[in-house]
Amino acid sequence: MEIANKWKDYEILDMASGEKLERWKDIILVRPDPQIIWSKKSYPQKWKTVNATYNRSKTGGGSWQINKKIPETWKIQYKNLTFNIKPMGFKHTGLFPEQAVNWDWMINKINKEKREIKVLNLFAYTGGATVACLSAGASVCHVDSSKGMVAWAKENVVASGLEKRPVRYIVDDVVKFVNREIRRDNKYDAIIMDPPSYGRGANGEVWKFEENIYDLVKLCTNILSDNPLFFIINSYTTGISSRVLENILKLTIPPKFKGRFEANEIGLPMSSSNLILPCGIYGRWEK
Repeated sequence: MEIANKWKDYEILDMASGEKLERWKDIILVRPDPQIIWSKKSYPQKWKTVNATYNRSKTGGGSWQINKKIPETWKIQYKNLTFNIKPMGFKHTGLFPEQAVNWDWMINKINKEKREIKVLNLFAYTGGATVACLSAGASVCHVDSSKGMVAWAKENVVASGLEKRPVRYIVDDVVKFVNREIRRDNKYDAIIMDPPSYGRGANGEVWKFEENIYDLVKLCTNILSDNPLFFIINSYTTGISSRVLENILKLTIPPKFKGRFEANEIGLPMSSSNLILPCGIYGRWEK
């Protein structure tokens, strides 16, 4: 497992009974997490200083219980990257801190190249990977079906002082966009995707991870450049192993692109503890 342990503005303070106690800069939040199946709190006193708790509803969804006033939005930093945090209606804050391991990996790969790398970020959400790649000197095409998430990504790019870097923001269904890029003969040196388990496109298109991921990855190989750098798939879909993502890449990346495949879990450490919270998986190909 790769651990995102280089944060200063984020940390897990404690975990118990299906909830994680988190510090986002100076704001303390409690959010549910299905991986936390033990009941013992390591630091009971820390749970008394919570700003807001997300409570799930038995009928679906949930809401935030505010204990201490919190700003509508605030900023946190990861190294030289800056992100806007906003508690959302479905427990999220607009950022997945564990993805820092992938940001570091992408930045390292791009920095080693003596050319500008053209990146395609699919299901790009609020742009964590977009900001990371721009900071390393790449150009990025950022694609998501949610207009609101794309607007948030723009805010993150500006917050990190990268608004003058070459970036395109596209609100569209990912599959339709990739098909258009094939027809246009547009090529990319790196492809990133973080597909949901289930979702709908800009015009109501249905996405199901298990049914659609292989076909999408295969489709995307048609827009790889002649000298591609990497292809990475992230997933939070329950029941899917990281090895499955690696297998899909092995079955779809053309043999002419000689390179290395890998797969792993990613996780977050709990402070003052030897506990690690599993948070997702990835499959990667690199030249």
